[in-house]
Amino acid sequence: QVQLVESGGGLVQAGGSLRLSCAASGGIFSSYAMGWFRQAPGKEREFVAAISRSGMGTYYADSMKDRFTISRDNTKNTVYLQMNSLKPEDTAVYYCAADPRFPNSDSNIVPHWGQGTQVTISK
Repeated sequence: QVQLVESGGGLVQAGGSLRLSCAASGGIFSSYAMGWFRQAPGKEREFVAAISRSGMGTYYADSMKDRFTISRDNTKNTVYLQMNSLKPEDTAVYYCAADPRFPNSDSNIVPHWGQGTQVTISK
Protein backbone atom coordinates (compact mmCIF):
# COMPACT_ATOMS: atom_id res chain seq x y z
CA GLN A 1 0.00 0.00 0.00
CA VAL A 2 1.54 3.27 -1.08
CA GLN A 3 1.42 6.24 1.28
CA LEU A 4 1.53 9.79 -0.05
CA VAL A 5 2.49 12.95 1.80
CA GLU A 6 2.12 16.38 0.21
CA SER A 7 4.00 19.51 1.15
CA GLY A 8 4.71 22.96 -0.17
CA GLY A 9 1.32 24.59 0.14
CA GLY A 10 0.87 28.02 1.63
CA LEU A 11 -0.35 31.56 1.15
CA VAL A 12 0.91 33.58 -1.80
CA GLN A 13 -0.20 36.67 -3.66
CA ALA A 14 -1.82 36.50 -7.06
CA GLY A 15 0.79 36.22 -9.77
CA GLY A 16 3.14 34.30 -7.53
CA SER A 17 4.41 30.73 -7.71
CA LEU A 18 4.42 27.63 -5.56
CA ARG A 19 5.97 24.21 -5.91
CA LEU A 20 4.13 21.32 -4.36
CA SER A 21 5.84 18.04 -3.55
CA CYS A 22 4.42 14.61 -2.87
CA ALA A 23 6.63 11.97 -1.30
CA ALA A 24 5.63 8.34 -1.71
CA SER A 25 6.51 5.37 0.47
CA GLY A 26 5.41 1.81 1.02
CA GLY A 27 5.13 0.85 -2.62
CA ILE A 28 7.04 0.72 -5.87
CA PHE A 29 6.85 4.35 -6.91
CA SER A 30 7.79 3.74 -10.53
CA SER A 31 4.87 1.34 -10.93
CA TYR A 32 2.38 4.18 -10.48
CA ALA A 33 1.34 7.01 -12.66
CA MET A 34 0.96 10.06 -10.45
CA GLY A 35 -1.44 12.93 -10.47
CA TRP A 36 -2.62 16.08 -8.78
CA PHE A 37 -6.20 17.02 -8.06
CA ARG A 38 -7.65 19.95 -6.17
CA GLN A 39 -10.79 20.75 -4.25
CA ALA A 40 -12.04 24.23 -3.51
CA PRO A 41 -14.60 24.90 -0.75
CA GLY A 42 -18.05 23.83 -1.83
CA LYS A 43 -16.82 22.30 -5.06
CA GLU A 44 -16.06 18.82 -6.30
CA ARG A 45 -12.54 17.52 -6.53
CA GLU A 46 -11.12 18.32 -9.96
CA PHE A 47 -8.27 16.99 -12.00
CA VAL A 48 -5.15 19.13 -12.39
CA ALA A 49 -2.38 17.09 -13.99
CA ALA A 50 -0.98 13.57 -14.38
CA ILE A 51 2.37 12.06 -15.25
CA SER A 52 3.22 8.60 -16.53
CA ARG A 53 5.33 6.05 -14.68
CA SER A 54 8.50 7.01 -16.50
CA GLY A 55 7.76 10.71 -16.51
CA MET A 56 7.83 10.85 -20.29
CA GLY A 57 4.10 11.48 -20.58
CA THR A 58 2.14 14.32 -19.02
CA TYR A 59 -1.49 15.33 -19.19
CA TYR A 60 -3.16 18.50 -17.95
CA ALA A 61 -6.54 20.00 -17.41
CA ASP A 62 -7.01 22.53 -20.20
CA SER A 63 -7.36 25.47 -17.84
CA MET A 64 -4.02 24.78 -16.15
CA LYS A 65 -1.66 23.47 -18.80
CA ASP A 66 -0.14 26.86 -19.54
CA ARG A 67 0.65 27.66 -15.91
CA PHE A 68 1.27 24.34 -14.15
CA THR A 69 3.99 21.75 -14.72
CA ILE A 70 4.02 18.25 -13.28
CA SER A 71 7.26 16.31 -12.93
CA ARG A 72 8.63 13.37 -11.00
CA ASP A 73 11.91 12.03 -9.70
CA ASN A 74 11.77 8.25 -9.44
CA THR A 75 15.08 8.19 -7.56
CA LYS A 76 13.47 10.26 -4.80
CA ASN A 77 9.97 8.73 -4.98
CA THR A 78 8.59 12.22 -5.37
CA VAL A 79 6.22 14.00 -7.72
CA TYR A 80 6.08 17.77 -8.06
CA LEU A 81 3.63 20.39 -9.23
CA GLN A 82 5.12 23.74 -10.23
CA MET A 83 2.41 26.39 -10.26
CA ASN A 84 3.05 29.79 -11.81
CA SER A 85 0.96 32.90 -12.36
CA LEU A 86 -1.33 31.85 -9.56
CA LYS A 87 -4.83 33.25 -9.37
CA PRO A 88 -7.28 33.54 -6.46
CA GLU A 89 -9.41 30.87 -8.15
CA ASP A 90 -6.51 28.43 -7.72
CA THR A 91 -7.22 28.46 -3.99
CA ALA A 92 -7.95 24.89 -2.95
CA VAL A 93 -6.66 21.85 -1.15
CA TYR A 94 -4.31 20.07 -3.52
CA TYR A 95 -4.17 16.28 -3.39
CA CYS A 96 -1.57 13.89 -4.69
CA ALA A 97 -2.81 10.69 -6.31
CA ALA A 98 -1.19 7.39 -7.25
CA ASP A 99 -2.84 5.29 -9.93
CA PRO A 100 -1.72 2.42 -12.13
CA ARG A 101 -3.62 4.02 -15.03
CA PHE A 102 -2.41 6.92 -17.14
CA PRO A 103 -3.87 9.30 -17.67
CA ASN A 104 -6.65 9.13 -15.15
CA SER A 105 -8.60 12.31 -14.60
CA ASP A 106 -11.50 10.68 -12.73
CA SER A 107 -11.14 11.24 -9.01
CA ASN A 108 -13.79 8.60 -8.30
CA ILE A 109 -11.49 5.75 -9.29
CA VAL A 110 -8.15 6.92 -7.93
CA PRO A 111 -6.97 4.19 -5.53
CA HIS A 112 -4.43 6.11 -3.44
CA TRP A 113 -4.61 9.64 -2.06
CA GLY A 114 -2.48 11.90 0.07
CA GLN A 115 -3.97 13.98 2.85
CA GLY A 116 -3.80 17.23 0.88
CA THR A 117 -2.03 20.55 1.22
CA GLN A 118 -3.76 23.92 1.36
CA VAL A 119 -2.97 26.52 -1.27
CA THR A 120 -4.38 30.00 -0.75
CA ILE A 121 -3.95 32.79 -3.27
CA SER A 122 -4.67 36.32 -2.13
CA LYS A 123 -5.69 39.15 -4.42
